[in-house]
Parts: sequence; C-alpha cells; structure tokens
Amino acid sequence: MPRKAHVIDLPALGALDRAAGSLGRQLAQTLREAIRRGELRPGEALPSTRMLAQSLSLARGTVVEAFEQLVAEGFLEARPGAGTRVAAAIEARRETTPAPRKAARKSAPTPAAAFARVAQQFSALPHVPFAISVPLGATVPGEAWRRLGNRLRARGLGAPAGYGDPQGALPLRQAIADYVRRSRSVRCEAQQVIVTSGTQQGLYLCCQVLLGAGERAWVENPAYSGITSILQHGAGKAAVRVPVDEEGLDVAAGMRLAPDARAAFVTPSHQYPLGMPMSMARRDALLEWARAAGAWIVEDDYDSELRYAGHPFPSLQGLDAQRVVYLGTFSKVLYPSLRLGYLIAPPELVPAFTGARVLMDRSPPGADQHVLAAFMEEGHLDRHIRRVRGVYAEHRRQLMHTLTRLLSPELAWLQPSDQGMHLLLWLNVGLDDVEVARNAAAAGVAVRAVSPMFADGSARPGLVLGFGGFSGEQMEKAARKLAGLIKTMAASGSSAGRKTAHAGR
Repeated sequence: MPRKAHVIDLPALGALDRAAGSLGRQLAQTLREAIRRGELRPGEALPSTRMLAQSLSLARGTVVEAFEQLVAEGFLEARPGAGTRVAAAIEARRETTPAPRKAARKSAPTPAAAFARVAQQFSALPHVPFAISVPLGATVPGEAWRRLGNRLRARGLGAPAGYGDPQGALPLRQAIADYVRRSRSVRCEAQQVIVTSGTQQGLYLCCQVLLGAGERAWVENPAYSGITSILQHGAGKAAVRVPVDEEGLDVAAGMRLAPDARAAFVTPSHQYPLGMPMSMARRDALLEWARAAGAWIVEDDYDSELRYAGHPFPSLQGLDAQRVVYLGTFSKVLYPSLRLGYLIAPPELVPAFTGARVLMDRSPPGADQHVLAAFMEEGHLDRHIRRVRGVYAEHRRQLMHTLTRLLSPELAWLQPSDQGMHLLLWLNVGLDDVEVARNAAAAGVAVRAVSPMFADGSARPGLVLGFGGFSGEQMEKAARKLAGLIKTMAASGSSAGRKTAHAGR
C-alpha cells in the first residue's frame, strides 16, 4: 500500500503584512484562524519550521516563535521526532464563528431543478437483478482484454500523451468502420467515424448539430429518456412525440403532427423500451419523408448485436448514408464503464460534429481506444458477442418461463420481443409502476418504470427487466420477490387510485 503524505501545504496562510511588523504574532494569528475555520484539521502535520520559514521568506526564529505560542495555547502539539501537528483535541476548543447576518435569499438558477430531476432519473441501479448490462461471469471481456491492455501500454500506445484527435484514435475508427460494414451493412469510411463517450453523448451532439433554435424533432413514444431529456432542456428545441406500434415509428402520424420537423430520432433495430424492430415498409417511408423534407434521421442502433431468432434488419444508414446519422456503443456488449461509442456522420456533417465534440470534451481518452481497436482487429469482439448472445439467450428463456409461471396475465404480461438484453413486463392498469419500482428497490430488486418514458397522457404501467450478467438462481430469487410484491400491491390496492393516466392493455 502506498504511503500517505502526512505533511500538508498551507495555502490558507496568504501573505503577511511586513510593514506592520510583529511577523511572529501575525503568523500565529493566521494559523490560529485557519485551525478555527477547519482549514487545518486535528492531527494534520505542519511543515518543519525550516521549510515554512523558507517558503514564507521569514527567519526561522520567527516561525519557531509562532509555533511555540500556539503549542502553549493548545492549538498545536510538538513531539520529538514527530514534528508539529494540529492538536488532536482541537475540536473541543474550536471557537464558534458568529452567525453571519442573514442575507437575501438567493433563488436557484432556472434550469437547476430540471437538471436535478435528470440526475435522479439517471442514477445508476445497484448491480442486482434486474439491472441492465451488468457484465458478470461469461459476459465479461476476460483475459484477452487484460492481455491486450498490458501489451499495448508496454509499447506506449496507451501512455499519456498530448491532445488526441477529436474524432478519436484512427486505429479504432478504422476498426469500427470495418465492424459496422460487416455486421450492420453500414456504408462509411474511417473519416466519418467520431468516437464518443457512449450513445448519450452521440445523441447530445446530434441535437446540437442538427437542430437550431425553434426547430422540432420526431421522437418515439415511448422513448429512451436520454433523448427526451436533452430536447426538453435544450434551448428552443422541441420534441414531437410520435406513436409507436407493432411496426415501429408511425411515420404517417409523424407527418401529420410535424411535417416540417428537422430530424427524427429512432431505434429501428430494437425499439426502446418496447423491443420490436421497425418494419421495412416503415423504414422506406421514413427515409422518403427525410429526403422530401430535407430532414435528418438519427439511428440509435440499440442492441442490434443481440438478436435471438433470425437475422436482424440492415441498418437505416445502409439504405441512405446521406440522410442518416448512425449511433452505436460498446457499453452493452462489453461493459458500461468503458464509455466508448461511435457516431457515423454523412461526409458533409463531419466537420460540424467534430467541432461540437471539441467543445464538449476535446477528445476521448486514449488508452482504452487502442485496446478496443486491437480487441476488434484480432477478432475478440466477434467471438465475445457470440458468447454473450448464447448466455443471454438462455437467461432470457429462463426469465420468461419464470415470470409466466409466477404471474397471471390479469396482473402482468410480457411484451413480445426476440432481441436485446431486457424484457418489458406490462402491469395491470391498476398498478403504479413507479411505486412498484420503488418498493422493489427496497426489497433488493432493480427495475425501471416504463410510464415516465411516455408522453403525458399516453402512459402505460410496466417494468424494464434486464437479464444480463446474473445467474439463473439470482434471477429466480429476484423474480419471486418481484412477483410477490406485485401480487401484494394489487391485492391491497396500495397502488393508489388506479391511475387514469395509464391506458389499458
């Protein structure tokens, strides 16, 4: 274990008034006030008299005089061989600072409350069932990742360096371009790839680049709260909530609601949170609208790697690379704390996205980019995804069987879906999903309520249940707790008034 430094710097001392004289008394008073304010804490070691005298350009005898005075007063303790420290018992001696005169109450900045709600909404769930994307056991990248990291850092590729390319490390961008071409039929070159800190940053960049003040964007209803929150708190940018049915985004409804929208944010591979893919007819209609309206489509290719039956639809970007901005992430298939995703922009928009990225965080951190590039180039990512897909398919099957066995259709039922790493459990209209989620958390079960993902007046109660890196035994136990809680709340009527905001099944 590394040794902790015990000697502290003394920035609180400030400058002494040499013209006023009595420098020893001034130094003693300055140290005394710093101790009273808590800037110097009990037990902390002070620099030696020689070091402090040198740093303050004082005679050593002046510093010794000040220390001796404070030792006599009980503010400092001096021990042979241990130097001088703030007295351990000083807490009891600390003087009470007079209460300041009551100032006029300051109101919080106007956006503060809204952003505080976002922070609460996006607080991380504990790593218990049914949190989404918790890499454990067979779903962890494993030894290959550690081996590559050690090798690349030894060669200097991951060592600290100067500012990086705002678009990201070229080897990673090349690996991403090759990967999405093979796996998602995306048409791009490495020059179009911008490495992001996950999909959330990609969505934020899209709102900054594609939408001006007063312009509107289509957003699915329901939708991932990350995009609705950005638009709700953006300057003059409005979300038009477009309904989703079994074929995905209802393009005809979007054209009725906002034919002049400048962008459409969609999850066509695996709609979040409902889970269905967008049909080819709807994809064609969406692209036709975008071309005619001069609008942009932001394709969040959520969970496209994890399909358990048949082959996924090709990406929207592969159908029209000029009108689609494509977003992907490695958070789900590797691990969320990696914070590496990517945005693929049409060539004409690359400079704009690069500039917006510079203003956010200059460039992505370098070390893990090189590790991920090698992980992809050597085929580890493809093998890892195949392994994860097999693990998750079995977890999904087990959880569906367990929930169907424990809960009657009158109380809860599963939304059909054949991909991803979560299930959507619809709840009876009389149950409040926010309250269910809160009570589940108290019981050690992590779920997210679906109703806040809907537009006002259209909400339905449901729960998002991840089935990622948890064993069958863990999920069985959590499912029993959740089912028992739902039954108890339904029987007691504790879900409060059977909210009329929730639509029926």
